[in-house]
Amino acid sequence: MAEYLSNSSSLKVPLLPEREDDKVGHAIDDSHSNTVSSIRTCFNGLNAISGVGILSVPYALASGGWLSLGLLFGIAAVAFYTGTLIKKCMDTNSNLRTYPDIGELAFGKIGRLIISVSMYTELYLVSIGFLILEGDNLSNIFPIGELHIAGLAISEKQLFVILVALIILPTVWLDNLSLLSYVSATGVFASFVIILSITWTATFDGVGFHQKGTLVNWNGIPTAVSLYAFCYCAHPVFPTLYNSMANKHHFFNVLLVCFFLATAGYASMAIIGYLMFGAKVESQVTLNLPLNKVSSQLAVYITLMNPISKFALMATPIINALKDLLPRKYKNRGTSILISTVLVISTVIVALTIPFFGDLMSLVGAFLSVTASVMLPCLCYLKISGIYKKFGCEAVLIVAIIIAAIAMGISGTYTSLKEIIHHM
Repeated sequence: MAEYLSNSSSLKVPLLPEREDDKVGHAIDDSHSNTVSSIRTCFNGLNAISGVGILSVPYALASGGWLSLGLLFGIAAVAFYTGTLIKKCMDTNSNLRTYPDIGELAFGKIGRLIISVSMYTELYLVSIGFLILEGDNLSNIFPIGELHIAGLAISEKQLFVILVALIILPTVWLDNLSLLSYVSATGVFASFVIILSITWTATFDGVGFHQKGTLVNWNGIPTAVSLYAFCYCAHPVFPTLYNSMANKHHFFNVLLVCFFLATAGYASMAIIGYLMFGAKVESQVTLNLPLNKVSSQLAVYITLMNPISKFALMATPIINALKDLLPRKYKNRGTSILISTVLVISTVIVALTIPFFGDLMSLVGAFLSVTASVMLPCLCYLKISGIYKKFGCEAVLIVAIIIAAIAMGISGTYTSLKEIIHHM
């Protein structure tokens, strides 16, 4: 999911242009020259799509049953199509550089605001999800039990969330994130190794593929759809990738390859995890793995390393946006550190209050990913292209996608919020 931040400068702009006379794109510092090859863009795009969603797709498949796998392919197809709509929007104006720029061109400042807020909120919630993921897996590896500190009872999961946050905190104070960018640009490799390690665990380490699963579970469909949607929320980086290409005519083919390979990886992980653990699969498949096997340990440790390096890359755009809202005299190093620290503390508080990874990622997928990756590209394209006036086949298709997205968003958000409240 949010691995795209290592390749994008699009989220480092204010929610709105700082000056009234700013034109679309003038507030953007585009750090990419138009010299990136199609192969490199393909790698960057695949890295953007490949993320922590791979851990939850077996749980998504278990929630909806085998037939829900068709929904994964359907969502992938829709996400690919909306990605092409973003390209079409970019083609209409050479000043467009980022996703918020498209929103501003379509709907003015309110469009930029809506897209920016949805992006930052998604980043914030995924950052919280990273802390929950770390706490779950570390407490599974090191079951130290409940601790009593200064009269307070702290569970092992809560302790690890706090410790990981303390480790992460210095990284969000950094001004130069180039090193972390290189470290975090490993989404493709990490996903491949995790799939390979878990497959090895099943094939050679005694777990096997013995679960048959169920054909369909209608009650779990909203959860499955939300988690599948969470896997395809890299659209905010597509404009930056498009502008970086030496040959923009190849962008369609690059998107096609990226979505095909990413979907193949997600589908493979979903099938493997469901066959291994059936209905008992956890919201993070790594929690089911036998920890006495080297292959399982490799998958778990790779899972643990990635969020630590990526947290700062997701937090930095939020920090920059908050600093941009301050008066100029308060924009200094001390204020930046203070905002960074408060942001991390807030994510810890939420992670300790709502420590439900699957439900939180389901909420992100239903409420934010569906909005940013499906609805908004469709609405922006309708407005910018003007095809809604003709109401031809393409307009009918886009309206149908918007209606389906609204239904997905409402049902998925309701289900995930209901589960979160129930677990609390």
